[in-house]
This record gives sequence, structure tokens and C-alpha cells, in this order.
Amino acid sequence: MENISFNMVFTLSGLKESKVNRYIYFVFVLIVYLLIILFNVTVIVTIILERALHEPMYIFLCNLCFNGLYGTAGFYPKFLSDLVYGIHLISYNGCLLQIFVIYSYGVCEYSTLMIMAYDRFVAICKPLEYHMKMASKTIGRLILFSWSFAFLTVFGGIVLTSRLRLCGSHIDKSYCDNWSVVKLSCLPTTVNNVYGFFVILSAVVQGLFVVYSYMRLINACRKSKENKKKFMQTCVPHLLSLINFTLAILFDTMFSRYESRDFPQSLRNFLQLEFLIIPPLLNPIMYGLKLAKIRKVVFRHHRQIEDSLHTKKR
Repeated sequence: MENISFNMVFTLSGLKESKVNRYIYFVFVLIVYLLIILFNVTVIVTIILERALHEPMYIFLCNLCFNGLYGTAGFYPKFLSDLVYGIHLISYNGCLLQIFVIYSYGVCEYSTLMIMAYDRFVAICKPLEYHMKMASKTIGRLILFSWSFAFLTVFGGIVLTSRLRLCGSHIDKSYCDNWSVVKLSCLPTTVNNVYGFFVILSAVVQGLFVVYSYMRLINACRKSKENKKKFMQTCVPHLLSLINFTLAILFDTMFSRYESRDFPQSLRNFLQLEFLIIPPLLNPIMYGLKLAKIRKVVFRHHRQIEDSLHTKKR
């Protein structure tokens, strides 16, 4: 039987607000998106242009910021358009594309944070082997792994979802979610559930690796004041990013699989979107303020721009 799901148009829950409130939300969301672009691009350009920052930790941070731009591009333009026109519709192919972008962003973010944990582990626990273990080829392979693993993992889930015949067209979210689409299936979803379990298991394995790395890091830092200083400067921002993103993903997963109507709609909307708002916005801020090298370079360029503007005015 021909699968007519490909011709479907999904309706998203969106924000059930008046026209005036929608425009207020539009301005707020637009400001957030522009700040995300500004902060992440600033960190990326600073790292690329400053040769002193061409070190593994900063290259991985650059990758993290680029991934933040990639993931938010899969959500904010469409969401802003929905707020303006008040029409929360998306085509079947558009839905699968949005799932691919947002989910691959999430997998790549987690993989990059795992790689950054390994980088800090080697830098603090094995400093004499650092430059050998974190050579240029190794850095390139690790970044390639973070993206290829994300793309291949999510693509597999998309293929399994696309084979399903759907008996519904409403998604109770502001964006397309793979689990929400799977729940609309008329057919058994055992294969999808098993594959989802595999993806979750891979995330748990990465999480256990990070926990092991930090246990070793904390143990090493207790024995040395220099290591303790390195931990506070470079590991604390990473740890905060990891905890924040993990909690955001957990909230989103729980609300996707175990929906609760006891929570207010506004709170549900925020918790569903938190991993697309807070990590891309705070990651460049936390690292930019905490890492002295980036902070000094950004402030230096800012002063140079101000001086050039003053010179032109004269």
C-alpha cells in the first residue's frame, strides 16, 4: 500500500496567544536568536583570527559554538515565521528535515562535550603526553567523529520514521520531534523503540566516560594547586555546560514521552525549548568570561574598534 504520509502537513501546537502577544513573543525570540548569533560568531571569529588560540581546547569550543548556530538555525527561523503569521504548519519533508537538524545538533553537542572532557583529562592528568595525544590529526578526527556520529545516528532514526504510515497530523510541540511523529504511526513501532534505546544507551556510555574523566580530574586537582587552578579556569565552564545541556535534554525527553497536563502551558513550552535557548546562549558567555585568553582578545578587539571609531570622528 502506498504511504500517503509523504503528502501530509503537520500542525504544531505553537503559542496559543493573541495577535498582540504573538508580536511581543516575536520580538523577545528574535532578540534571543540575534544574541545567540552574536555571541557564538564572536567566539568563533576570535578563535579563528587569534593564532594564540589555535589550541585543542579552543578549537573544540569553536566547534561547540558552530554547532549551536547550526542547531538553532533549524528552529528559530521557522518559529519566528509562525509567530508572525500565526500559522503553525510544516510539511512532511520539512518536518523530517527539522528533526534531522535539531537531533543531530543535540547528538553533536553531547559528543563535543565528551571530547572536551577527554581533552581536559589529558591536559591535567597527563600534561607531558598532551601535545602527542592531542595532535592536529587527532583533533581533526575527533571533530569529524562528533559530526559524522551525529549525522549517521540521526539519519538512521529518520529512515525508520519515514517508513511508518501515520494516522494523525498534530504534533504537540513548537517544533517537529521524532518521538511525536512516531506516536502518530498506525503500525507497530518496535524497531523505532529499539533504535531509540540504542541512541539513549550511546549517550549514557558517553556520560559515564565524562563522569570517569571528572573523577580522575578531581582526584588529580586535589594534589596540586596548579591543577586546581586549571580545573577552575577550564573545567568549570565545561562542567556547567554539560550539566545544563544534560538537564535540558532530560526535560525534553520526559515531556516528549511522558506528557503531563498538570504543568502550565508556558512552563511546558519553555522546558521543551530549553536546550535550544540556554546552551547556545550561555556557552559562549560562560567560556568567554571564564577563559582568560578569549576574554583578553575580545576586550582588545573591542578597544581597537572603539579607538578606530574615535579616530574617524576626529
